[in-house]
Amino acid sequence: MQAYFVPAAPVTASLEIKKSRFITLLAHTRGMDAAKAFVQQSRDRHPAAAHHCWACVAGFPQDSQQLGCSDDGEPSGTAGKPMLAQLMGSGLGEITAVVVRYYGGIQLGTGGLVKAYGGGVQQALKLAERVEKIPLVQFVVLCGYEQQAWVETVVKQTEGRIVQGDYGESIILKVVIPFDRVALAAEKLRDLSRGALQLTPVP
Repeated sequence: MQAYFVPAAPVTASLEIKKSRFITLLAHTRGMDAAKAFVQQSRDRHPAAAHHCWACVAGFPQDSQQLGCSDDGEPSGTAGKPMLAQLMGSGLGEITAVVVRYYGGIQLGTGGLVKAYGGGVQQALKLAERVEKIPLVQFVVLCGYEQQAWVETVVKQTEGRIVQGDYGESIILKVVIPFDRVALAAEKLRDLSRGALQLTPVP
C-alpha cells in the first residue's frame, strides 16, 4: 500500500482529424461503478456522437482488477486499449477517460484511430492537475468509556477519523487512519493507555 495521485478536477480537451471531432473527457472516479456512471454521463451529454470510447484505472494504479476499456463500435483494439495505455502510463489512479467522436465522413484507418484516441487522452492528461491520495486503513478499537477520549485524541493527532461507534458495556470504535500514520497511531495509543489499547485491523 502506498500513496498515489488522482485527478484534482475534470478535464476536457478536443481535437479535429480529417473532419472528425474527438472530445476527451477525464474525471476522478473511485471504483468501477463511478467509472461506468461517468461514461453514461458522457453519453447523456453527447447523444448525437458516433462513438463513446472509454478506458479507466478505477482504483490503485497497479490494481489490475480495476482496469477497463471499450472500443464502442470502433474496430477492435483501436480505441479502448490505446486510451488505457495512456492512463496506465500516467501513473494516476481512480481516473476514467471517455473520448467522444463526432464522425466527419472520412475513415482514418486503424493506425489513424489508434493515434486519435490515444493522442486525445495524452493531450487531456497534460492538462490534468494531480492531487496525492493517501490510502486509509480501517481498524477497530475496544475501549472503556473512560478511555474513549484517549482514542479520539490519537485519531485526531494522526489525521484519521472515527467512522462508527457501538456503545454497550464497553465501546467498540471503528476508525480509519492514513496508512503512513498507522505505526505512530499504534504507538501513541499504547503509550496513553499503558499498553491496554490496541488497533485491531479490519479484515
